[in-house]
Amino acid sequence: MVAALLADLFEGHRSHLLSVAYRLTGSVADAEDAVQEGWLRLAVARQSEIEDLRAWLTTVVSRICLDRLRSAAVRREQYVGQWLPEPIVTSAAPSSTPDPLAALVRKQDCRFAALVVMDALTPPQRVAFVLHDGFGVPFDEIAGVLDISVEAARQLAVRARKALAHTPEPVPDEEHNLAVQQFLEALLRGDVNSVIAALHPDARTIGDAGGTTGTAINIVEGAEKNTRLWLGLRTRYGFNDPERLAGGFEPVLVNGQLGMLIHERASENGYPGTPMRIYGYTVRDGKVWGIYDLVNPAKLTGVRLPN
Repeated sequence: MVAALLADLFEGHRSHLLSVAYRLTGSVADAEDAVQEGWLRLAVARQSEIEDLRAWLTTVVSRICLDRLRSAAVRREQYVGQWLPEPIVTSAAPSSTPDPLAALVRKQDCRFAALVVMDALTPPQRVAFVLHDGFGVPFDEIAGVLDISVEAARQLAVRARKALAHTPEPVPDEEHNLAVQQFLEALLRGDVNSVIAALHPDARTIGDAGGTTGTAINIVEGAEKNTRLWLGLRTRYGFNDPERLAGGFEPVLVNGQLGMLIHERASENGYPGTPMRIYGYTVRDGKVWGIYDLVNPAKLTGVRLPN
């Protein structure tokens, strides 16, 4: 009975803990693992010593995530190409059984552009910022998680805020959808001027394949360079061929905003094949500013689509 009650209490906090863990790690797999490990630690903890279960669990999961962030920082040193967060990909159609992770990405600091910038923070900066600004955790508790002084924790959050200040503000879904649709329609038509017009002057494409397949190794910056890149890919992969296009594209939500899933395609008719890949977008000033090509299968565990 006691174990069942404890499990019920934990389940009441699971959505909150997933939200904390995903924002801290930028990884669906790490977030889910951290929450599960939090449950295992709770199961063997002395219940009489826990005054506030939500605060206790938040601290425990945050410490687990801090270790995972430090491990990820080491992995990034040997990573091939660019490193992007793991997206949460859900159906563009409303679901009768919403995923807890799908709900949390509606929050602004879970949008993909924000997570990209947070990935550039140091692990302590990210923990201080997410816990304080995202969840209102007092700096004295954050200091305990990081094993530093309260003032040091406060300064870490300040530096993180400065880094995030240059992240484009999330736009309303209608504006985002219109800009992405204009870009994709121009691309499918192969209209050079329309593609350039749909892209922000500072547009950038960031690919993450981890060496598993082809994508841009370096960040491609500028509207004209991106236009050449995407029109070239359109021709190479046969996206100007209606038969090749049929069934190959699926609109999805990438961290809560319109993106695109490209289904795995085999080589045919002289066109190279491609594994499943996810395209996410960030819109700025009514134009597509960020294009994220996510193709490393190890980072697609957050694809939550009905079979």
